[in-house]
Amino acid sequence: MSAQQQPPQSSMAITLQIVSIVFYTFIAFLCIGLPIAVLPGYVHEQLGFSAVIAGLVIGSQYLATLLSRPMAGRMSDTVGTKRAIIYGLWGIVLSGLLTLVSTLLQDWPLASLIILIIGRLLLGVAQGLIGVGTISWCMGQVGVEHTAKSIGWNGIASYGAIAIGAPLGVVMVADYGFTSLGIALAVLAAGALLLIRNKPSVPVIRGERLPFWAVFGRIAPYGASLTLASIGYGTLTTFITLYYLNRGWTGAAYCLTVFGVCFILSRLLFISAISRFGGFKSAIACMTIETVGLVMLWLAPSTAFALIGAGLAGFGLSLVYPALGVEAIKQVPSSSRGSGLGAYAVFFDLALAIAGPLMGAVALNLGYSWIFFCAALLSVIGLGLTLLLQRRAIS
Repeated sequence: MSAQQQPPQSSMAITLQIVSIVFYTFIAFLCIGLPIAVLPGYVHEQLGFSAVIAGLVIGSQYLATLLSRPMAGRMSDTVGTKRAIIYGLWGIVLSGLLTLVSTLLQDWPLASLIILIIGRLLLGVAQGLIGVGTISWCMGQVGVEHTAKSIGWNGIASYGAIAIGAPLGVVMVADYGFTSLGIALAVLAAGALLLIRNKPSVPVIRGERLPFWAVFGRIAPYGASLTLASIGYGTLTTFITLYYLNRGWTGAAYCLTVFGVCFILSRLLFISAISRFGGFKSAIACMTIETVGLVMLWLAPSTAFALIGAGLAGFGLSLVYPALGVEAIKQVPSSSRGSGLGAYAVFFDLALAIAGPLMGAVALNLGYSWIFFCAALLSVIGLGLTLLLQRRAIS
């Protein structure tokens, strides 16, 4: 029996169903968060490569996620969401093993770097499969009327996992060395594979499926705005460690923690605002707050100021993805929902993929502070595009 045919459920029952599914997103992003604060320093200091290469290593994961989105969406639509997630978890297991091998080869920097990048690519594909699979599974389970809640809780799981994983990864490396990272990734993903075996999935939706590029064209205007707003997040996660080192500060991982905590609080407290005020109004308000936070990071005279900026950036970015996503997913039929989610996520992945090399070049030429100025400027452009989309929808 489908979610639409069942009797109405309480809000708590719906939330619990969603949480039981986005648990796998939490595991995936915990695996992403563990190395995120330490890998740039590992590549730059232990292996001896430049800041641009460090950015490319982080960005390679997001590029792989971006390129795998069409496959992830098609797989969710055709073979089922559960199977897509299982494939993603196996990708994390392999990524963890390659990361372990890479850290064991520090004395051969180029070999270590190449193996590390291959592991990051696998992690990126896994992120694409699990991200699309979990949201599509949630929407199939609780209904499309709960799209914002499904996307919202998926984001809480992902950013919450990064908020926990980033400082935990720093502690693990300090206490047990870089080899502990690869082991942790493989063990976490293997545990999730054991848990998902007996969990029932939702049936595949039958009907006409639009070609991916047709779906992509319908989603693109909303996705472009998302890209411009999300580059700030890619900048923060990729370069906050090197930004802190450049300023002579310590505690960079806590910037990611503050970002994640504020992100989660915003979604917990204000996710219902999307249904109340609409996707466009919610996105516009949040992009404005995010821009203020990025400007504070640009001008930060101290770590306290930087933490406030990171918090505002997280609080603002929090609802941009689900708010624009609600408007974007209306453009495609239910039978192509996975492809629609995949196409929309491409634009978030694009932001994270280009943030590394783009802001690495900015840092080399202008200094690390200016990466946040550039991110704020792009956020303003995204805000303008969202205003245009809102005006078009009204007219």
